[in-house]
Formats: sequence, C-alpha cells, structure tokens
Amino acid sequence: MSLSAPILDEVAPEEEQPTAAPAAAPLLLHVFPSFAVGGAQVRFAALANRFGARWRHVVVTLDGRSDCLKRIQAGASVTTIQPPWEVSPGPAQRLARIAALLRRLNPALLVTSNWGSIEWAMANRLGPRLPHLHTEDGFGPEESGGQFRRRILFRRLVLRRSSVMLPSQTLLRAAQEVWRLPTQQLSHLPNGIDLRRFRPDGLKAQLGLGGEGPLIGTVAALRPEKNLARLLRAAALLRQQGVAFRLVLIGDGPERPRLEALAGELGIGGVTRFAGHVADPAAAYRAMDIVALSSDTEQMPFSVLEAMATGLPVAATEVGDVRLMLSEGNAPFLAARSDAALAEALRPLLLDATLRHRIGRANRFKAERDYDQENMFQAHARLIEQTMRP
Repeated sequence: MSLSAPILDEVAPEEEQPTAAPAAAPLLLHVFPSFAVGGAQVRFAALANRFGARWRHVVVTLDGRSDCLKRIQAGASVTTIQPPWEVSPGPAQRLARIAALLRRLNPALLVTSNWGSIEWAMANRLGPRLPHLHTEDGFGPEESGGQFRRRILFRRLVLRRSSVMLPSQTLLRAAQEVWRLPTQQLSHLPNGIDLRRFRPDGLKAQLGLGGEGPLIGTVAALRPEKNLARLLRAAALLRQQGVAFRLVLIGDGPERPRLEALAGELGIGGVTRFAGHVADPAAAYRAMDIVALSSDTEQMPFSVLEAMATGLPVAATEVGDVRLMLSEGNAPFLAARSDAALAEALRPLLLDATLRHRIGRANRFKAERDYDQENMFQAHARLIEQTMRP
C-alpha cells in the first residue's frame, strides 16, 4: 500500500496509516532529493515490494515529487511526506526542524540518498544520533567534470560514523580515496536486475516506428547529464555516412522540447521517436537491436543492466562502472564522450547482426552470473538489519 501525505507533525493520522505492516515492524525513514522515477528510487521500490511487511517506510521527498509511488505494490507500507517547512528557512533553522522531525518519528533507521540529503545526515549527528545508512548513486551534471571540494569535505566530516552503501566500484574508490571514509563503514552492493522480467525471449515488441535498419534504443530521463543531444548528433553522423537505423528515446524530462527540435534540425526526425515515459520498459527493450547510453556521468546505470538481461549489445560512453558491468566482448563498443566516438561505437553493431547477437548472449550470461536481483535484495536486507538499532 502507498500513501502520500502533506507536511506532518505525526507520520499520518491513524485512519490513514498503511495496514500492510504490523505496528511492530521497524520504521525506516528514507530521505530522497526527489521521489521521481530514477535508479535509486526504483531500487527502493523493488526492495519495499520484495520485503513487504518486514519494514514500514516513510519517504521524505525534498522536491515534493512522488512519481515512484506508482511502483509500490499492495503489501508494502510506504508513506511519502514533504520536508518540515513550507518555505525553506535558513540552514540553522532547517537543521533544527530536521532534528525535531527525527526525534518525533524516532525511526529504527535513517536512510539518506545522495548529496541532496546531506543536511539530514548532518542534523542526525547534531541531534538524536539515529542509526544511519547513507546511499550514494552518483553525481549530478554539475560534477560531471570532477567533485566539488566543499562536498568532499562535507562527506568526509558528516559520514564518518555512518554506514555508506555504494553500488559501483568507482564510487567505492571515491569513498575510500577521496572522501577518506573508514573502510569498515563502506559496503559495495552492486545493483541487480529482474532476470525473469527482462529477458531475451525472442518476442519482438513493436514500438510503432517505421523505416529501415536496426533499432537503437535508449532509456533515460531527459536531463542534461544524460547528454542525449550527443546521441542525436552521433545518429546524424551515421545517417550522413549512409548507415540505416531507427532511433527511439524512452523517458521524459525537461530536455525533451530541445531534443525534439534538435532531431528535426539534424534531419533525423523521420527515423526518431520520442516515446515518453513507459511504466514497464521490459517489452520495449525486446523491440530494440542495440541500446545506447550517451551520459556524461553515471555509476552503475540500470539501463545497462536491463539491456544486458534482455540479451542486447550496448554502445556507451565510458563512464562509471559501465566497462566492468558489460561482457568482455562488449568492451570495444565503449566510447569517449564525443559525438564521433559514439557514432563509431554504434556503426559496427548496426552493420552486423551476427555481432549483435553474439555480444547480446554474452551480456545476458554475465547478467545471470553477476547481477541477479535476489542477490541484491538479500545483501541490502542484511545491511539494513545490521545497521538499524536493536
């Protein structure tokens, strides 16, 4: 069950309380900069659904968005609330109000997500000292060229006594070598994928996109750090070289109008479809021949795992853990962060169906071996139970 609540003095009125979890179930308080659909939010929803009544969850959504609630299934106890202010006060007042809310809710575990929630980790150190688990999934577009020193120092100071979960080896190295956090506080838990839902079952879904050539697909929020303009420009270069393809972009976001205009300007509007948000993209992947990722910054992107589980080859900018995630045979199709490099990574895959199938099979095998979702679920459950207070 899922509920959405306004700013609260209590978790929710008694008559609105979720009934899926017994009152004795430990309360976990999660703080997300946004509860829009994204990698960290999707992982949380999957965990909440998997363990149902084992825990009760209250989610603070700092920007007021709660799109990911649609992914919560009956049986999971998830309530969203907004931060304890209508107009953001000064830093000292925010910390005081956060600390007061933490005392009032008194959860068994505080779980914060990424840099945008760091004030809640700080307030916890100043106030009730709840057991604390911090999760880091990557950096925003402002840090695609390197981390800000102020944020490094804040993490080093605020997270020293917290448990910290990192899904990528790139982030684990950053926590060890840059943030200088104690190794015993760090847990590297790779993301997992539902191998039954994302599968190469041979059923080619149709996305209603006409034209000739293999279908390149990408699944991403249309935000600046995903740099989907790079993918459009790479596609235009391939078209100039006479390479046939079709292109579908699945996802929505603030960049969509600009990207649609750019596709028209580049002359690829007729072979490009902006499909918008798709609630369950598993079938859409089965319509694709190649998955492309054009981001400036990633860590362990779910779209790459979904492509691997579906038995697809991936052409991607070499960011985060992408090289480590993919099969060895897929490595030649990783690219520098430029239009021409991405076009060159896509070109051989577009021209050779046998190559696509061989790499896709190897990617599926690696997903089965290394990224089974149930293994991720159990690792997260152990970390939560170890970190929360008795």
